Amino acid sequence: MKKLTELHCTPLPEGTAALTHNEITELLKQVPGWETSPQSDKLIYTGHFNNYYETMAFVNAVAWIAHREDHHPDLLVSYNRCNVSYNTHTVKGLSENDFICAAKINQLLQKT
Repeated sequence: MKKLTELHCTPLPEGTAALTHNEITELLKQVPGWETSPQSDKLIYTGHFNNYYETMAFVNAVAWIAHREDHHPDLLVSYNRCNVSYNTHTVKGLSENDFICAAKINQLLQKT
């Protein structure tokens, strides 16, 4: 099985099935620090930083990943915190694309 960081997001047409609970549980093991919403329809991470500058550097790095993968999260930015929330609108839930981006964000955080 390939690592999520080695994969790239693929377009998913409307009507594609969202991941099952078991698939989500298995993929969560590969993205430590992330959790799902109570409805299991969003993948969520909260980053804590020392100051606004570091927070914005993180936001810009996430934006770069989103652009490269053509898969964009919702971001909630404050002075020293950023909430990242992924879901795949076309599947009305979570897809492998959400986990690919989460893994790439984790990889970025390991290098800092």
